Amino acid sequence: MSETATLAVNGKDNDYPVMSGTVGPDVIDIRKLYAQTGAFTYDPGFTSTASCKSDITYIDGDEGVLLHRGYTIGELAEQSNFMEVCYLLLNGELPTADELDTFTHTITRHTMVHEQLATFFRGFRRDAHPMAIMCGVVGALSAFYHDSTDIHDPAQRVIASHRLIAKMPTIAAMAYKYSVGQPFLYPDNSLSYTGNFLRMTFGVPAEPYVVNPVVEKAMDRIFILHADHEQNASTSTVRLAGSSGANPFACIAAGIACLWGPAHGGANEAALNMLREIGTVDRIPEFIARAKDKNDPFRLMGFGHRVYKNYDPRATVMQTTVKEVLGELGVTDPVFDVAIELERLALSDPYFIEKKLFPNVDFYSGVILSAIGFPTSMFTVLFALARTVGWVAQWNEMITDPDQKIGRPRQLYSGAAQRDYAPIGTR
Repeated sequence: MSETATLAVNGKDNDYPVMSGTVGPDVIDIRKLYAQTGAFTYDPGFTSTASCKSDITYIDGDEGVLLHRGYTIGELAEQSNFMEVCYLLLNGELPTADELDTFTHTITRHTMVHEQLATFFRGFRRDAHPMAIMCGVVGALSAFYHDSTDIHDPAQRVIASHRLIAKMPTIAAMAYKYSVGQPFLYPDNSLSYTGNFLRMTFGVPAEPYVVNPVVEKAMDRIFILHADHEQNASTSTVRLAGSSGANPFACIAAGIACLWGPAHGGANEAALNMLREIGTVDRIPEFIARAKDKNDPFRLMGFGHRVYKNYDPRATVMQTTVKEVLGELGVTDPVFDVAIELERLALSDPYFIEKKLFPNVDFYSGVILSAIGFPTSMFTVLFALARTVGWVAQWNEMITDPDQKIGRPRQLYSGAAQRDYAPIGTR
C-alpha cells in the first residue's frame, strides 16, 4: 500500500497520496482536497506547492546542488558547451557527435530573422530599454512565423523551439545596436552560437570582428549557468501562459516580461550597482558595517540566494571565469578591485560564513559582463537569451504532460460579502 497523508478538516479525516520523485522531498497530492473538504490550501508565492512534474532540472538548495537531466552544473559548465546543454535540456540525453553537429547546423541556419522584423525595431524610441524591445519583438514573432504556432503539431513545436533558441541572440544584439545607433549585423554561419552573438553585438560593418576565445568561453559558461533553474517565476509564467494553449512565441514573451522584474532577472545589475556605490576598496568596511546593522536598509546584493542555503554551485565556475576575463582583457576599474576584495572578505568573515552570505552567480556575472563591455541595461537581456532554452524545454514538457490543465490558482477572499446596490443619489 502506498504511503498517504491524513488531513483532518471539520472533524473528518481525509487521506491523500504521497508522491515521491527520483530525488528531493515527497509531495502530497491534494488534487481532490476541494472536492472532499470544500477547502483550498493557502500558499502565497506557491513556495510549498509543486505545480507540475518535470524531468528537466533538480535543485537542492540546502546542499547547493543543481542538476540538468542528472548532470551537475559544474561538470556541464567546465566540460560542455551551450549548444550541447541546449540539446540535453530539449531531448533528455547528451548528444552524440553526429547529433550535436546536426543540431548545431539547424540552430545556425535559423539565426536570421525576417527582414521586415528589422523595420519593427524602428518603431521604438532610441532610448527604449532593451528588455522592452525584446518583449515586443519576441511577442511579434508569432506574426512572422505562422507555420510554427500549432502547438498540437509535434513538428511545428520542434521548429518553433529551434527558431526561438536561434533567433534570440540576433534579437538581443539588434536591441543593443538599436540603442546605440549602430547598424544591425547579419549572423555569420561560420561562427559558434556564442561567437556569433558577440560579433553581432560588438562588431561593425567597417571592419572585421575577431572573437576573443577567452571572452567567448566566458559568455558560453554564463549561458550554460543561466539555461534553466527549475520552476522559478519566469518559467512558471511560461508554463501558465502555455497552459491556455497560447503559441510558443507569446509564452516566451510572457517569460521575458516576468524576468524583467528586479527581484528576478535584475539581480546581477543590482549587484554591479552596489559595487559602484561602494566605489573603492577602502570603503568596503563601511558598507559591511551597514549590512550588519539591522536598522540600515542597505543590503549586500549578489550574496546569498533565495533557493541556495549553501554556496551557489554556479558561482564556483564563475569564480575562476571572472579572473580569466579580467586577466585577459586587462581592464582597470575600481569596481573590479572592490568585487575581488569583497569576495575575499565574504569567504573569510565569520559574519558572512554564519549567515551563509556567499557570492552567488549574479555577483560574478555582473562583473564579467561589465568587463566585456555590456551596459547594465543588457544584463537581463543576456539572461533571457540564455534562459530561452529552459523556457522552451519546460514549455514542450508541459504540452505533452497528460496531467496538464489550464492554470487556475485559488484565493482566500477577504473583500466585502454580498451587498445591495445603492443608487448614486443615496450614497
